[in-house]
Amino acid sequence: MQLVFENQDPQAHVLPPVVGESDKALRPEEKRAVLSLCLLAAFADGNKHERERAEIKRVAEGFQEGDAVHLSTLYQDVLLGRITLPGVVAQLASTGSKQLAYEMAVCVCDADGALSDAEQRFLADASAALGLDSGASVAFKDEAQAIALLPVSDAETAGLEPPVSKAVDDAELDSAILNAAIVNGALELLPESLSTMAIIPLQMKLVYRIGKAHGFELDSGHVKDFLATVGVGLTSQYLEQAGRKLLGGLLGKIGGGLLRGVGKQVVSSSMSFATTYALGHVAKRYYAGGRKLSTQMLKEAYANTVQDAQGLSARYLPDIQARAKTINAGSVLSMVRGA
Repeated sequence: MQLVFENQDPQAHVLPPVVGESDKALRPEEKRAVLSLCLLAAFADGNKHERERAEIKRVAEGFQEGDAVHLSTLYQDVLLGRITLPGVVAQLASTGSKQLAYEMAVCVCDADGALSDAEQRFLADASAALGLDSGASVAFKDEAQAIALLPVSDAETAGLEPPVSKAVDDAELDSAILNAAIVNGALELLPESLSTMAIIPLQMKLVYRIGKAHGFELDSGHVKDFLATVGVGLTSQYLEQAGRKLLGGLLGKIGGGLLRGVGKQVVSSSMSFATTYALGHVAKRYYAGGRKLSTQMLKEAYANTVQDAQGLSARYLPDIQARAKTINAGSVLSMVRGA
């Protein structure tokens, strides 16, 4: 099943514009505050696996030190308790920047699934401190949760069934992988927070579909484990994707048109294309081989395929841009549900 979104109004959005009323870019100190809140959100429940903490650190250290943001320094400051919620709020001057900060924090908390009690409390405190409308905040949180908790299939099973002998249409799977990579690359060109959040569920559904094609019935837990094994952290991936959109000047900007700032987003879009493409092809190799690849082999295969796919993404950039113009950002939930 391919993800095709035709005849959709690209100007329809679930949420009101974030910063776009005046189309102003966030000031460096506001970007820093937004990312600070995201990092606070990432560690709000205190239960991050060491593997995920390492990925978040890698993401922080991998950002360029432009825009006076210094994400790697922010990471250390958050862990050492030098950054507090009141301090972050004081740096956010506009209503738009406050709304964007909250939305991104919600998506960071939701990236790995259900919200913990600690995350629920953190988001409630953040919404109150930011002075946001409580009804709108809850509505956004509920929509993000709906995306995060969608099952990979209509009927998830608790265990894995042994592979059965059946013909696998390799060409069809290759087409599905490429289509999913193009869609996820396109989502990176949209300015809404939820569009970036949809990338992870779509990647999970792709892995599920590939496993099923090879005779395996998978549940969400197994798919998450597969992503973690190859080196894809759920929280860290959202933080990296949304962070690049924010620093690139696209996230939250509506007024200048759908693809304004697309040049700055080519790198981020390329990464989403590449990670999705690599996940698909590594999953195809893994399940076709009866799930016999070692952890190290999976990691190496994924890293190598990501590198190759980044070069391939330039070839498909026109397709990515064309797809972005057909995606209705207001239908992200139904899009993920129907994938």
